[in-house]
Amino acid sequence: MDVSSQHSSDFWGETRLLALEDVLLWPVAMQASRYRRTPKLIRQGDPELYHITLVLPGSGRLRVDHSDRRHMSLVNDLYILNSSYPCDVEVEENELAVGIGVEIPRSHFPLATERAIDRVLGQRIPGQEGFGAVLAHFLSHLVARNSAHQPSDVPRLKQILLDLVTGLVARELDAETALGKETRQRNKFLLIRSYINRHYHDPGLTPRTVAAAHFISPRQLHRLFETEGITAAAYIRGRRLAEARRRLADPAQYATSIQSIARRCGYTSAAHFSRSFSAAYGMAPREYRELEHRQRLDTELRTLTRPPTTGRDPIPAIPA
Repeated sequence: MDVSSQHSSDFWGETRLLALEDVLLWPVAMQASRYRRTPKLIRQGDPELYHITLVLPGSGRLRVDHSDRRHMSLVNDLYILNSSYPCDVEVEENELAVGIGVEIPRSHFPLATERAIDRVLGQRIPGQEGFGAVLAHFLSHLVARNSAHQPSDVPRLKQILLDLVTGLVARELDAETALGKETRQRNKFLLIRSYINRHYHDPGLTPRTVAAAHFISPRQLHRLFETEGITAAAYIRGRRLAEARRRLADPAQYATSIQSIARRCGYTSAAHFSRSFSAAYGMAPREYRELEHRQRLDTELRTLTRPPTTGRDPIPAIPA
């Protein structure tokens, strides 16, 4: 890439690099810049990969010129580039570029999929609906919660990412039937799981309404979740309980009533919520909240009463 910026004298930017084996993710925020990949640069070296960008809130508009297509990418949009073709991407003057870049070797896709991907190169792909929303959510989650994953999770996370990209391209081309049955099922499951994660707070969310929203039968929904070793009803219940547990442990919500938390997590009955929470975590919601509160106070007290260290102060950690 040939990179230039009108802010070259005082350029500012920050990025991290996350690796899922040979698939790379890099969240980035930087001042307005222009990125060009010319035929000469391609001849000098080609890693033969697809580059996907998710534009995040806080970013200016990106002008993308690639594969005879030119468009403006807005916040929550995605676009795909092929390193073997020239491209020209420019961020609006005096704006920031904020997003997540993904680099995937083309060798991970069969030739038929590569040809399909080439048909959507450079075009604006909305990231607020369908597979675009699922992929955007997945990338944002990986970047925000990368420390929560273990090395043993990496192969599965990589496969999920590849499936989502394939599903996104197929959906854009209306060619989902060209995907293998296993890939279609995984994509459908990820799409439905994302839907549940966005609507868990709705008391009317049930396996039947989830199935209806995706134009499948409850039996088909059951089979999709069965391959993951869980039922749809259990996943909905677990999602609601996990959110309730997070809220109960949040010191900023300590004054919020348990009934309000239950309602915000999709429960219409405080008694039902209490029974479900107790069955899942072995204690009532109020007990759990007080336990978390006491442990937090104990930790703060130990920090305040810790004796001062002697000698040179440790170097503080620099946030990523």
